[in-house]
Amino acid sequence: QVQLVESGGGLVQAGGSLRLSCTASGSIFAMNTMGWYRQTPGKQRELVSDITSGGTTNYASSVKGRFTISGDNTKNTVYLQMNSLKPEDTAVYYCNARYWHKNRDQPPRDSWGQGTQVTVSS
Repeated sequence: QVQLVESGGGLVQAGGSLRLSCTASGSIFAMNTMGWYRQTPGKQRELVSDITSGGTTNYASSVKGRFTISGDNTKNTVYLQMNSLKPEDTAVYYCNARYWHKNRDQPPRDSWGQGTQVTVSS
């Protein structure tokens, strides 16, 4: 009922930059939080960064100072600007949206994107 469309992944050399985008659409009454997670083979999915509808941001310690998250509430869109990329940033990045459905039921629901590959070469 809620779809997330991601874009912006790719291959980049170490030290380079990429910008990820994610737009949510569907039966959304209000957005709570949007964010990015990442996963590598054999490891659990981990939070990279998220942002609340009020603009409060949160970052994993490994990306602080290098990544910047921003959002556009009018478009239900979140961006992740990734600078100074390192080979250890290589992963599939997933967009997450936590939202209240148009039914206005509780608690808020989660929806995930299909993932976009980010590969950083050394």
